[in-house]
Amino acid sequence: MIETKTLTLAEIEDLSLRALMEAGTRVENARPLAKATAATEADGVASHGLAYIPIYCEHVQCGKVDGAAHPVVDQPRPGVVTVDAATGFAHPAIDAGFERLIPLARQQGIAALAIRNSYNCGVLGYHTYRLAQAGLLGIGFTNAPASIAPSGGAKPVVGTNPFSIAAPGADGEPAVLIDQSASTIAKSEVMKHARECRPIPLGWALDADGTPTTDPEIGLKGSMAPSGGYKGVGVALLTEMMAAAMTGATLGLEASPFSGTKGGPPKTGQFFIAIDPGATAGGDFADRIAALAAAIHAQDGAHLPGDGRKAKRQAAARNGVAVNVATLARIEAILG
Repeated sequence: MIETKTLTLAEIEDLSLRALMEAGTRVENARPLAKATAATEADGVASHGLAYIPIYCEHVQCGKVDGAAHPVVDQPRPGVVTVDAATGFAHPAIDAGFERLIPLARQQGIAALAIRNSYNCGVLGYHTYRLAQAGLLGIGFTNAPASIAPSGGAKPVVGTNPFSIAAPGADGEPAVLIDQSASTIAKSEVMKHARECRPIPLGWALDADGTPTTDPEIGLKGSMAPSGGYKGVGVALLTEMMAAAMTGATLGLEASPFSGTKGGPPKTGQFFIAIDPGATAGGDFADRIAALAAAIHAQDGAHLPGDGRKAKRQAAARNGVAVNVATLARIEAILG
């Protein structure tokens, strides 16, 4: 039985902020990450929430990420924004890029944001969610250190490489939010099971020979199982092309791990496309999405991608979030 303690979202954000700053992160970089951590906990994605704060802090202290980085924003073409994250956290780099991306997409109908020399961006759907809140269709890609082997092989060449799509709804919230990795499960979930000394379900990871395993430690030394077999590998390659090749970021094959202190900054990338539905669908977009959502919700037991997170988010705002006490202890140790 895992012991937990209930914290409000404000308490989670404050705790994250203080720990990141204690580790050497300047407040302008720590605040966006702390805010995202609270939102991630609210969505019920604990593997990417407070559990990552000790890792973030360790990476600032060992130099894997520059907590004092200043993202550099450029606009090389009318519809293109680029950000050099300067080996700092992804979140402040994405924030700086969105400040340019959102008005450009509204003005031109479509705009793209390419981020390089970046770091783990946490839950990708958190970022596309914000584009949908701005009334835009948000599409996002982020690459990661290699952990998925190609079809027929056993040596990892691409990361779990998530993609996300968020469609704006009439109420200012996403009507649909798709956020999924190319692997059967996010690698952070396997890492979480390893920290808690728990076996993983068969089908999550493979050993060094490509055989399914229930031992998270062996899985982490082997490879993640691609979702849908060769189709998952295809999604991973698509994301690698968008988030690494299209941004000038480091390929997952060459990126240092997001865990542990081995290697320098991973220098991975993110790529976002923001589209104003009014430019392509006129005034019918919201109605079409609403009709699609209604057809799914009309089926007993059926749900849309993002429904689960939305329900948890609403409950967390009212009741707070149950947080692993062991995780809290690790963070408190950072604060002294």
